[in-house]
Amino acid sequence: MVASPRTEKFAAHLRMLKDRSGRGYDRLGKEAGVSGSSLHRYCSGLSVPTDYRVVHAFAKVCGASAEELRELHRLWALADTDRDVPAATVEENPEREPRAEKDEPTVPARTGAGPGDGTGSETTPEETVKPRRSRWAVRLSSRPAILAAVVAVVLVAGFVWLPVGSSAGDAPATGGGLLYSPACGSVSMGQHDECVREVQTLLTRARGTLAVDGDFGPETLRRLTAFQVLAGLPATNVVDDATKKALYAQQVSMTTWSPAKVARRIREVFAEDPDTAVAVARCASFLDPLYVLPNTNGSRNWGVFQISDARLRDLDGTPLRAFDPDWNIRAAHRLWSVRHDFHDWPSCEAALKSTPTGTPKSRR
Repeated sequence: MVASPRTEKFAAHLRMLKDRSGRGYDRLGKEAGVSGSSLHRYCSGLSVPTDYRVVHAFAKVCGASAEELRELHRLWALADTDRDVPAATVEENPEREPRAEKDEPTVPARTGAGPGDGTGSETTPEETVKPRRSRWAVRLSSRPAILAAVVAVVLVAGFVWLPVGSSAGDAPATGGGLLYSPACGSVSMGQHDECVREVQTLLTRARGTLAVDGDFGPETLRRLTAFQVLAGLPATNVVDDATKKALYAQQVSMTTWSPAKVARRIREVFAEDPDTAVAVARCASFLDPLYVLPNTNGSRNWGVFQISDARLRDLDGTPLRAFDPDWNIRAAHRLWSVRHDFHDWPSCEAALKSTPTGTPKSRR
């Protein structure tokens, strides 16, 4: 099987971390909680793990930095979109390159972020595979193709005429902004255009922290999901009509605690083992209260301690409640109190115990 360009880039990043660690697959696998043979497949580009937690644990035991974790999550999310692409399609389009996804935040996204505790990104719609340029050249030689090209030029001209540079915050709540134009439709993961840029601009005006670069990648998805939850909307992963209206209304604030305030509160609540608690939370969410990470099975993890949907049900919580940093930290302490350890965060706990920096272990 020929690996797609995305999968190969992801595998190359894993190999770099593995080689730098100076350890073998079996040893790394034992420390990360996965078989050495599985790690070898991932590093060889033969398969992509369905759960990002595996990737995150591997990267942590290899000593990856926060910046490297964010980049690794971006590459994993891109490789994951190719999981179900037929091999023939990948081979037929070897020149296809993924759209650059630069939206890695300064803070994991406030949802700053990326990686977090490492639960994987939710499966996203695959990007349309574009044919080679040579085929387009052949098609443009036909009359129908020429007509299509003329129509495309007209559409582009109309699109440019739209008030892209206008202030999104000044647009009326319905029908007056760029997102309501036919050019946008439902904005979703994988897009790279002015529609995405408009969404990002509106999210930053709601006090969300992310790059405004026109690339709808994992970071924008996390910010969007947080916004939808705060707005009382279904977390659909796409910018639908209801979300557009809420974005333009500008009545939702994504302002939350700073990482420093989060760390202070964690130390207060986890008085029994404050250092490890802060380290686990930093591993899980970069201390970002609005951090959200989707999994490939459709579930998500939420907030400072990345509490899963299943755990939220056990704790009588909701995604909105999980975004309250104080509630999230106290809920995490309830989970910790069951066995006085961090078994609910296996990836982070395993990584913390094996990192060469000597991060303090949980005191049992």
